[in-house]
Parts: sequence; structure tokens; C-alpha cells
Amino acid sequence: MTETLMPLPAPLSAMVQTPTSVPPAVLLANHLKALKLPTFVREYEKVAFEAAQDRADYPRYLLRLCELERIDRERRMVERRIRMAKFPHTKSFDTFDFAAQPSLNEALVLELARGEWIEQRRNVIALGPSGTGKTHAALALGLAACQKGQSVAFITAAALVHDLMEARDERRLRMLQKHLASVKLLILDELGYVPFTAVGGELLFEVLSQRYERGSTLITSNLPFDEWTSVFGSERLTGALLDRLTHHVHILEMNGESFRLASSRKRQKDRPENREGSNMQYLETAIGRAKSASATAPRARCCSLPRRSSRSCRSSRMRSCRPGPPTSPSRTR
Repeated sequence: MTETLMPLPAPLSAMVQTPTSVPPAVLLANHLKALKLPTFVREYEKVAFEAAQDRADYPRYLLRLCELERIDRERRMVERRIRMAKFPHTKSFDTFDFAAQPSLNEALVLELARGEWIEQRRNVIALGPSGTGKTHAALALGLAACQKGQSVAFITAAALVHDLMEARDERRLRMLQKHLASVKLLILDELGYVPFTAVGGELLFEVLSQRYERGSTLITSNLPFDEWTSVFGSERLTGALLDRLTHHVHILEMNGESFRLASSRKRQKDRPENREGSNMQYLETAIGRAKSASATAPRARCCSLPRRSSRSCRSSRMRSCRPGPPTSPSRTR
């Protein structure tokens, strides 16, 4: 019994049987572009020449082309993830001065740069005064995540609350929440500089609550945990938020001198004496007083938050927390 062969589809049969006067190089380039292999198009002649000189066989020739295509494709994907993250600047740990921040655990930071904490859906919170490199560290961790193949979104806390309220008014809140919940790493910068309205705080809490144990969140703040109530305006909301954020968390303490102030002082020393010297002294005094006021300000007990949040205190290395009876918001230690 003879086997009947299926006829070729019309376009393919025409391609095989009909002679053409188009040069093979042009056809090859068109086929490679259709297959979305731009590196093949750009490199196949050069690699063929090198393979002929090395007397390489066809498999080695194709292997080299595939390697180049894969390297170029991964590079384009990293660039695309960086664009999608919307970083204000691209920074890495190569330019971070760990010596200027002795309170920062360098070993922990370099371990976080490997990205395993994102796969484990853990969080990172960087705390410290302004100018100590919190945003730099956040950008560097975000860049490392992009290079590891993770999706990242970077935004300031005030801008995110504004976007959430605007999306709610335009009836596209659910779409924005879905996008924020889908990224592997959400970087929330400068939490604590601008207090939120009650509605804004609730919208931000909903976003962070949706990401609990589903994605990683990195937050930078100039306020210790027991002062976050001043931002959200509600002890109940703040306690519930801290309970979720600090369940699986790495805390980066950055309490050194401001990089910006140190840079300004260095530039001032390189210039001749003028009136800017007194201005710099005034600036250093003002910043020092602000830090002293923040350090000596009375802080509410962490356990004055709802009962559920006291468990997060024990699990998150919040050094300012001590077990004790609940206190009213008006009382201080």
C-alpha cells in the first residue's frame, strides 16, 4: 500500500517550486527578520568569515550565532525593564560609599543585590535621615533586580498616592492596582516627607496589603516606625500596615552623615574664603539641630498599636519596640 503525501500549502509550494531572481542574501535577511533574529541578520556574515578562518564546522557556526543572539536579547530585555521601572537615575553600588555609612550592614546589602529576597517575596525598609543614601541604595537594588530578570516599579510615596486618588476619580483605580500588584518589586521612595489624607493613606494601605506575600516592596523613609502614624494619620491603619510589611523584612539602618552636606563641605574647602563659609556653618548647625530634635523627640510606644502589630515588632528587629501595656496617643515615655 503506497502512502499518499499531503500537498504543500499554496504559499510554501510556490516558494519551493517557483524560481526567483531575488538574491539569497536578501531572502535570508527577510526570513531572519520575520523570525525576530536581528543579531543573526547583523552578525551572520562576520561569524561565517571567522568560522571559515578557524575551520569550524556548521554546528559551531550556528552555536556562535545563537550565543550572540541570546546575549543581545538579554541586554535589550534589561534595558526594557529599566525603562519600565521609571528610575529617576540609574545608580549602582559601584558608586556607593559604604565607609561613609558605618551603621549600614554592607554584607546584608550585597547579599540583597543578588535578588534572592525578591524570589522569596520579602521586603526591605531603609530608615535614616535625609541625604544618607537611602534612595541610592534603593535605585541600586532596583537596577540589580532588572538585571536579574525581575520587573520593577519605582515611585515616590507622595506621587503614588496622587496617582491612586487620580485613578479613583477617573474610575481606573482597579487597573492601576492590578499593575502595582503584578510587578515583582515595588520601590516606594521618600515615605514620611509628606503626610497623607485619610483617603490617600487608605489607598496606599490597600496597595501594600495586596502585595503582602505576593511581591516584594522596598520602602525608604526618614522616620522611625513609631512616627509613621503622623504620615497615615491613624494608629489602626499604621499598625496593620507595619504588621504586613515587617512580617518578612530586612531593615537597613542608615544614620550616618548626609552625603550632600559632606560634598558641599568638600567643595567649600576647595574655594577661597568668602561669605559662603558662614552660610555653610549655619547649614551644618541647622541640620545637626534637626537630627538632634528627631533623635530626642518623644516617641509613642510601638505596642500602643493594635494587638496584632505587636507580633510584627518581635519578628522585625524593631529595636525601638519594647513589650508593655497599651498607651494613649497623647502619652509619651
